[in-house]
Amino acid sequence: MANKIPRVPVREQDAKARAANFDEVCYGYDESEAVLEASRCLHCRNPRCVAACPVSVKIPEFIAAVASGDFVTASSVIAEDSSLPAVCGRVCPQETQCEGSCILGVKGEPVAIGKLERFVADWTRARGGRSVAKAPSNGFKVAVVGSGPAGLACSYDLAKAGYDVTIFEALHKPGGVLEYGIPEFRLPKEKVVAAEIADVKALGVKIETNVVVGRTVTVDSLLGKEGFSAVFIGSGAGLPRFMDIPGENLNGVFSANEFLTRNNLMDAYRDDYLTPVMHARKVVVVGGGNVAMDAARTALRLGGDVTVVYRRTEKELPARREEVHHAKEEGVRFMMLSNPVEIIGDDKGWVSRIRCIRMELGEPDESGRRSPVPVPGSEFEIDADSVIMALGTSPNPLIARTTSGLETNRRGCVVADEDGRTSRPGVFAGGDAVTGAATVILAMGAGRKAAAAIDSYIKSLQKD
Repeated sequence: MANKIPRVPVREQDAKARAANFDEVCYGYDESEAVLEASRCLHCRNPRCVAACPVSVKIPEFIAAVASGDFVTASSVIAEDSSLPAVCGRVCPQETQCEGSCILGVKGEPVAIGKLERFVADWTRARGGRSVAKAPSNGFKVAVVGSGPAGLACSYDLAKAGYDVTIFEALHKPGGVLEYGIPEFRLPKEKVVAAEIADVKALGVKIETNVVVGRTVTVDSLLGKEGFSAVFIGSGAGLPRFMDIPGENLNGVFSANEFLTRNNLMDAYRDDYLTPVMHARKVVVVGGGNVAMDAARTALRLGGDVTVVYRRTEKELPARREEVHHAKEEGVRFMMLSNPVEIIGDDKGWVSRIRCIRMELGEPDESGRRSPVPVPGSEFEIDADSVIMALGTSPNPLIARTTSGLETNRRGCVVADEDGRTSRPGVFAGGDAVTGAATVILAMGAGRKAAAAIDSYIKSLQKD
């Protein structure tokens, strides 16, 4: 019988107020709200939500614990499978994964699984953090390249299994895309990211920052003279893509990757930091994914009048519905079925406007989405002093070029099977380094699969 309790809404900052600050938008549930929302779960005999979770969190079990007010048990259940619950509760696309498979969502609103996970993680952190069981040391060393979600998830599982894990991070702060790619108002850095990384380090994982694998050390040297039994490549996809249209080299044109990194990792949005970023008056963001929403909402908070230009309709926007909703509430405008053809500059080499063309949807492409087709003679211009390209990213080729026997595909991604095994024995890979830019939770799922494969690989070496 269907649960008749309506979904418990989540309290949020007022849209007008939050558009002028970088404080977190959603406040999350309190204890009574969490218990009420958890009571909506039907506890299906065949929980489709678990099958739809890339890291296989035991969702009905932790929700049952929340419903009974046993938040300690809920935290322990989540900790069995997720290394980053406070992160996942905030940024996972639950509507297309666990919540998208919830039976309550067929005729109504699904259980707010993500918000409940966030509540449990935040409740646990406020009371000193979680304790995770760890096996005794087995004496084997594993190197992990990159401290983003794939690397952290892989390290977490390996450390729990007794491995001596060292993460090598190229930047000066760990966290990867969690640190440099997702804005503070969606994912607080100290309160959430640093705290969850501290939980991983509490298992004995060591993190060495400012180490560029491929320059400072190589995968070959890690497996050779450094004495690591296996290497996991979770270096992400940080190489931005552009449109290759006239004017992309003008002053005021950014990749979303650079724009967000400067604001998130270097605190450029803060007046008290000596790493300023351009505060544009009229900003055009090209793209429709979560990164485009992040860039648009960040530019808005820096005082810009922001327009998102996207070549399909709103129905095809790949960004999370919640992010699009929040962007609209805050004042971001959307110009659909439009595509840039040229960026025009002034006599000083700065962006002054962008020329676009109207699009219409034609036949579906290989992804199943209808391909946008230009409408002849429909060009128009938008005034702009900054253009942010949010068109996706691909992996940096440095690691592949400096690792013998490592196969990559035409997009520069490391070729790996579903368990993360690459063409090079002892080398595993997962996350955006393999798939290209994707989601945090998919990267975590890949890290977990690779950890299991690394464990099997090292155990097979012992038998030999």
